[in-house]
Amino acid sequence: MVTTDFFTPVVDNPYDYGSIAAANSMSDVYAMGGQPFLALNVAALPDNLPNEISSEIIRGGAEKAREAGVVIAGGHTVKDKEPKFGLVVIGFVDPRKMLSKGGLQVGDALVLTKPLGFGVTTTALKREQVDASDLQEAVDWMKRLNKEASQLAMGFDLRGGTDITGYSLLGHGLEMAKASGVLLKFEFEKIPFISCARKYAEMGCFAGGAFDNKSHFESQVKFADSIDEENRMLLFDPQTSGGLLLGVPQEKLAAFIARAAEVNQPVWTMGRVETGSGVHVT
Repeated sequence: MVTTDFFTPVVDNPYDYGSIAAANSMSDVYAMGGQPFLALNVAALPDNLPNEISSEIIRGGAEKAREAGVVIAGGHTVKDKEPKFGLVVIGFVDPRKMLSKGGLQVGDALVLTKPLGFGVTTTALKREQVDASDLQEAVDWMKRLNKEASQLAMGFDLRGGTDITGYSLLGHGLEMAKASGVLLKFEFEKIPFISCARKYAEMGCFAGGAFDNKSHFESQVKFADSIDEENRMLLFDPQTSGGLLLGVPQEKLAAFIARAAEVNQPVWTMGRVETGSGVHVT
């Protein structure tokens, strides 16, 4: 399989930016249960960008690729007014065993492998309203590869999965619900968020993409009356390098959670798959 992704900086530190962009680019392969093995840099850099900054962006991507066991075989750079960076990624996946959006079954537990809240935090950074410790929490999660989560899913022969990125938890959840012909029911109190997410939600630090997601997907989502507007918006918050949303059969769930703890892979069980359509948040 071949995939590509690149974007403008979400953080100020060039090394972290390169690392996050690389992790995000490889995520589509992991989201299908595959193993990336080769990548090409894709970069658009301003003429006046200091060499020490551009080299740190490239180094961040290269070291994240090395962590994943991926070879950077070259790439292409063009000039642009605003920096953009990412990877073209080539990986292997067995089509008989791969994860897909249409692989959910009624009764599956819904499990997430990274918390939410990256979008509001990076938007707070852009508005110069972020606390350094909050930003570091988000950066550490965004830099984390989905490699271990993908291998865990493959070890339990899971079939339903996707990664949570720009369309938010609800947008990507709706894609899975439609592809699998099922209803996804999330329990809000069990959905994980980074520690600062609610704070920045109350400050209104939502990117334009969050409102786009709400406009596009809200008609297909049923919320409990107890969930206020800030928390609803957090579920429409676009994520950069988010985790995997997986469907785990109930008979495998206990062993799955135990194995996740053994390999230091965070997992949160936050709902289940039921008959019906769309997404409910209770």
